[in-house]
Amino acid sequence: MKRSILIHPDPRLKKVCAPVSDITDDLRKLADDMLETMYDAPGIGLAAPQIGIMDRIIALDCVKEDGEAPRPLVMFNPVIVASSDETNVYEEGCLSIPEQYAEVTRPKVVDVEWMDRDGNAQRETFDDLWATCVQHEIDHLQGKLFIDYLKPLKRQMITRKMQKLKREMARK
Repeated sequence: MKRSILIHPDPRLKKVCAPVSDITDDLRKLADDMLETMYDAPGIGLAAPQIGIMDRIIALDCVKEDGEAPRPLVMFNPVIVASSDETNVYEEGCLSIPEQYAEVTRPKVVDVEWMDRDGNAQRETFDDLWATCVQHEIDHLQGKLFIDYLKPLKRQMITRKMQKLKREMARK
């Protein structure tokens, strides 16, 4: 089921999420909903707080090449356990901050540990776009948005645009 995505500023987007203690059928259904919502948006990542769920769950799929098989990933309690000194700069966007983009510098390579939908421990090394995306989504679980990496003036400008967008959406 497709869920509604919260738009910044929303206090839920600034909260730290609680760890998932047990992977239930309800959480697996939530994971499916998150993937459906992300693909429909369309986006390459979605964190549970973006749909108002304050649990440490993210969904991502950074496969963008036509004809390449999608690789939907859902992570419960993801943690970055190592990151490279080398960095990458990507122009990031966010489904909770529509049509706003800015360059963000992050580690080029990260090792992430998480539980999969069956409760099994997983660990993988991600690089380039995948690394940027997983870091962006894990930031959401800490109440951090990509605009928090920007200079205050640019961040305030984007926030004002989002406030205006929310007022326009409320009128419809």
